[in-house]
Amino acid sequence: MLLVYTNKISDRLNYIFHFILKEQLGIEFMFSTNIEECKLSDKDLINYSNESINNARFQIKPHTLLFEEGIKPQQIDCFETDGYKAFFKTSASDFQFDIFAASFYLLSRYEEYLPHEKDIYGRYSHENSLAFKNNFLHKPLINIWINDLTLRLKTAFENIIFHPPVFKAILTYDIDIAWSYQHKGFFRNIGGFIKNPGLERLSVMLRIKKDPFDAYDFIDKLHEQKQLSVLYFFLVADNVSKYDKNISPNKASMRELIKAHSNKYPIGLHPSWKSNNNITILKKEKAYLEEIANKQILNSRQHYIQFSLPDSFEKLIKAGINNDFSMGYGSINGFRASFAGSFYWYNLAAEKMTRLKLFPFCFMDANSHYEQHQNTKDAFAELMHYKNECEKVNGLFISIFHNNFLGTDKKFNGWKEMYEAFISQLPQ
Repeated sequence: MLLVYTNKISDRLNYIFHFILKEQLGIEFMFSTNIEECKLSDKDLINYSNESINNARFQIKPHTLLFEEGIKPQQIDCFETDGYKAFFKTSASDFQFDIFAASFYLLSRYEEYLPHEKDIYGRYSHENSLAFKNNFLHKPLINIWINDLTLRLKTAFENIIFHPPVFKAILTYDIDIAWSYQHKGFFRNIGGFIKNPGLERLSVMLRIKKDPFDAYDFIDKLHEQKQLSVLYFFLVADNVSKYDKNISPNKASMRELIKAHSNKYPIGLHPSWKSNNNITILKKEKAYLEEIANKQILNSRQHYIQFSLPDSFEKLIKAGINNDFSMGYGSINGFRASFAGSFYWYNLAAEKMTRLKLFPFCFMDANSHYEQHQNTKDAFAELMHYKNECEKVNGLFISIFHNNFLGTDKKFNGWKEMYEAFISQLPQ
């Protein structure tokens, strides 16, 4: 049992110490605010204060962030140390910076609660972020910090047994538009043909050719090659709109597709654009997906990665969602929370840890293709970069692919072959 001395125990401090020491390192610990008790203790002691304790083998002098109340702009000066970026520098400590306060700042998405400009979709723009401005968006920085801290703690406390995480990959799929032409109905296809005449649509409607978005058999075969963790998210909006262009969930074909995947894989809700500001619609879509799949739905990922803190996540909790996979950018690939792994959402507005667990993704095909304008060679290199970064720190790698990228649509030539090559690189 590790003993941690601190002048004050706050909700922020309790959250981040539990996250780093217990969840990431597997260390049992307890707090004490009694300095005299700590001086007499024979337990391994971490001193998280400005006080002097002779029997403490490890000390970090704290930044004020974990003891503050409210949300205000923070003075942050990044610096380079041991080959990585850091901030909240400390002096006369056994670590170069306050890893607990810095990790809390990034993990809580503190900066997203501050005034900021939004992008064209009303989202927090990645250009606002500390990670982008200081060129560490492509690194799982918190994992790197924790691994460095582990080495220091092993030197200081020889008897402590650590239980760090192991590398894992989760392949996720967003089914925004299940088919390009098939099952859309006569009038949608006539309208589409008038706007963009072509033989492909007619060939699919006449069952001469397979629908170009129908990649489900291909994806299934990839999963059969290895035992991989897989998760599908389905958009089940009632009505077609500018951003919600899915096949109606009232159609038998769509219901069958959802049921078939639900029988083989875990599935989740892809809340529609309209549901983001309307909890009634969100609850309705969740109930609808549960009725089709005949199982409780606990996973979600926001359509267009459209969310704002704390409102969107508070609605998910009220709707009964336990796990959300939206923590990433819909405009660039990278580590939005600077962490490769799952963690419980800390609601800064309410100053409390919630039961909503976040699973950040670091690569999405749409970012690579539409936003970063990469060809498949560059996309593969970036995909491998993020897989390797997660693997180096024993982190969690989560990717997002869409069925239309992995079908036969000419706009996405080479993507299915690139993805197949990537799957071959994953450990069994």
